[in-house]
Amino acid sequence: MRVPVISADNTPLMPTKPSRARRWIKEGKAIGKFNKLGIFYVQLTCVPSDKQTQEIVIGLDPGKMFSGVAVQSQKYTLQMLHLVLPFKTVKDRMEQRSMMRRGRRGRRINRKLSFNKRSHRQARFDNRRSCKLPPSIRANKDLEYRTINLLCEIYPVETIVVEEVEARGSKSFSPVMVGQGYQINRLSELANVELRKGWETSNLRKYLDLHKEKSDKSLQIPETHAVDAVTLACSQFVQYKSWESAKTHGASWVGNATITSSQFTILRRPPISRRQLHLMTASKGGSRRKYGGTVTRHGFRKGDYVEATQGNKTYRGWVSGDTEKQVSVSDQNWKRLGQFSKNKVRLIRRSIGLISTVVKTTRVASLSARFVTEVSRIL
Repeated sequence: MRVPVISADNTPLMPTKPSRARRWIKEGKAIGKFNKLGIFYVQLTCVPSDKQTQEIVIGLDPGKMFSGVAVQSQKYTLQMLHLVLPFKTVKDRMEQRSMMRRGRRGRRINRKLSFNKRSHRQARFDNRRSCKLPPSIRANKDLEYRTINLLCEIYPVETIVVEEVEARGSKSFSPVMVGQGYQINRLSELANVELRKGWETSNLRKYLDLHKEKSDKSLQIPETHAVDAVTLACSQFVQYKSWESAKTHGASWVGNATITSSQFTILRRPPISRRQLHLMTASKGGSRRKYGGTVTRHGFRKGDYVEATQGNKTYRGWVSGDTEKQVSVSDQNWKRLGQFSKNKVRLIRRSIGLISTVVKTTRVASLSARFVTEVSRIL
């Protein structure tokens, strides 16, 4: 396991050992901090002895419901992340918003008039443009981009390897392909972007002897999606190349990479409902109850990380709602832990729009007898 290091002017440097980071903090040479992903790093307060960096690669395995991200160097696996994407939540809310808008327009029309005299708004322009990115796909790509951008702030990333998705038909029609192009253009501004096919990832994963869990891909473990991200990052160091000599020819794996234990983080967006001025059904008397929004009545915001006490038990979680005298606190899966008195809830960190659950040290399972993948030189 390695601890990220940045200089006093926020320039990412090579990660260091935890023991060395502790010594720097004790001697006053560095300050320990946490970034928005929950990753601990140190910032130097003095001039670093060396600013040379080795190649560090980020692997991205994009998906529809889940994505995997990994940070890898040639000698160490630095980070593994499992992203729970907001695709289904955004899709359901967009459908609900459309239905509510249709209902409001329907109630506005006076059906006692003839059709040609009703207040139908005529089409003013052609709003059917090509290459449109659906909000659900955009939300997925925004979460992936924000994660990689935060990783680039603490690691000297040179290359981002992305698994390429191929869809049949017009590339401008498929939302998956449109979202992929949108993401690659943004990632190319952070670092050099390399694309890999799905079959290339599969072949290298089998060669590295890494296990992938395919029976239930919703499991929040490294073997579901982070394993492919680690494989994609390792593809920058281990490649399948053809060779030819005087009497023979062929192809083999060339290069080496070491897969080690690293911090595993589960990341998702808090599913907070937006404030609704018009609910699905009208209430009696014309007054509508409060629904959605991020503000509570007790000074907390939804998504704030807090510590709540009830009796002799103490809970830590995220603010998810409120009543007149209580605050609702939920866990990382947005399941309510309980409702606590507002006087027994203490703020730890303001909402950053992310919920991160950090598993201190873990590694991808089933590495068999080898951690290091080494290939003999080509003769």
